[in-house]
Amino acid sequence: MPNEEAPPYFSKQEFAARLDAVRRAMDARGLAVFIVSAPENIFYLTGLDHWGYFAPHMLLVPGEGQPVLVTRSMEKVTVATQVANARFEGHRDDETAADAVCRILGEWHHIEPRFGVEAWSSGLPLGLAEHLKQKVRNAEWLDVSGVIDDIRMVKSPAEQSFIRRAAMISDAGAKAAIERIRIGESERNIAAACESAMLEAGGTFPGFGPFIRSSGRLGEEHTSWTSRRIEEGDAVFLELSGCFARYHAPLGRLVHLERAPPGTCEMARICADAFEALVAVLRKGALFRDVYSAWQGVVDGAGLCHYRRHHCGYVVGIGIPPSWTGGNKVTGLRADSDLILETGMCFHVLSWLMGTGRGDFFLSNTVLLGENGAEILTRTPIDVVAH
Repeated sequence: MPNEEAPPYFSKQEFAARLDAVRRAMDARGLAVFIVSAPENIFYLTGLDHWGYFAPHMLLVPGEGQPVLVTRSMEKVTVATQVANARFEGHRDDETAADAVCRILGEWHHIEPRFGVEAWSSGLPLGLAEHLKQKVRNAEWLDVSGVIDDIRMVKSPAEQSFIRRAAMISDAGAKAAIERIRIGESERNIAAACESAMLEAGGTFPGFGPFIRSSGRLGEEHTSWTSRRIEEGDAVFLELSGCFARYHAPLGRLVHLERAPPGTCEMARICADAFEALVAVLRKGALFRDVYSAWQGVVDGAGLCHYRRHHCGYVVGIGIPPSWTGGNKVTGLRADSDLILETGMCFHVLSWLMGTGRGDFFLSNTVLLGENGAEILTRTPIDVVAH
């Protein structure tokens, strides 16, 4: 049995099933080799969990035989400890990952030179991609960005169990943060309490945050704490996620101190109603756009027809810094999305009413579409005012 507390976390059978799914996708596209470069997808296929993804990694997946993991030579010990289903090929620091990839492809001279790459991966810089293509001039290169991301959208039972663990860690962090919100306290100390609680609850470093912002900075989408101290009348924005075995379960709350401004309670009610309507539609076979429409319908019915969001949630699971969204692609519950909901999908669902002109509120939770329907995994109370 795998050790859930240390990588590679999953059984050999689970990794084999993932590799089989990727190879079926390769066969459908006529690929001889899939050169995987997105850190989240390399983790998904091998279990490699470390900070070393700041430097390019490439996992060469042939149609048959053992994959080869290419990265800096100094990662040899880590890869040997964590990865059992791929051969390691290290490169010196006076080489690039493309040089090492070309050595491997040279060994596979019998393979048809029809290669798939993740052209939109953050792990494949333009210079590296161009260097690779220049060194292998006779190859046909196909952009297969998103192929593994799509496979990853449906979580296995083992993955679902990790997301449940992450949700418990998220709730521990949120509870500690909310308890620390008081006049005179700094954003920094709120963040410290949050992070400490998540670590003590069994978490590891998440892909993001936590995002902790007080009044005056509420509209800053992806900034976090400063040394600013909480003042009377402030609101504090919390968006955070626990992380277990690289799986995430985000949640968010907007918490006011003492008395909430006029309109806040109304916005909180609309947010809660819209969230419930959304969750009711979150079922197998529905379209992503149906979910968004359910949320927007409640908002419109409350007289906020002018208010629109780019989405009301997005797919979550594996996250590698600097993101818990699963990479540089965000798969959202959007008004124009024809994607179909499947059992095993998991979402960070957001009910967000900020800048409406009638008050502000925000709540979000991780919701899993399980065998028995939608299940809200994060359980932090939704309180308008901190107690």
